[in-house]
Amino acid sequence: MRRPDPLKRIGGPTRRRGAPVRPGTDPDDPGPALVHGFRPGKVVAGAAALTAALLYAGDAADAWAIPWYVVFPVVFGGLFLAAVVGVADYGIRRRRSAIHASSENIGAPASTSGSQPIR
Repeated sequence: MRRPDPLKRIGGPTRRRGAPVRPGTDPDDPGPALVHGFRPGKVVAGAAALTAALLYAGDAADAWAIPWYVVFPVVFGGLFLAAVVGVADYGIRRRRSAIHASSENIGAPASTSGSQPIR
């Protein structure tokens, strides 16, 4: 008979068969999942901030000379581009979820936008 594992958490993550298992030790687990999904607008905003930081790091290391006002078009242009990408991503996700909801034959109404009355 196997001894119980002292590191096993009661009520923690479970395998498909229902047996508790330590996090990160399940061979059937595909790995950490994205909790909120991939957000490309945040990637673009981070890239703009990283670009500004690298420009000023090169200036501080005397690799090149960057005027102080260069940060404004880089960061604000990146934030504007991130907003455009985020709005486009939101529209695509919303359209996909509406198409998916309307293709189901049971339960869900044709619209997920909240314009339908609850029965």
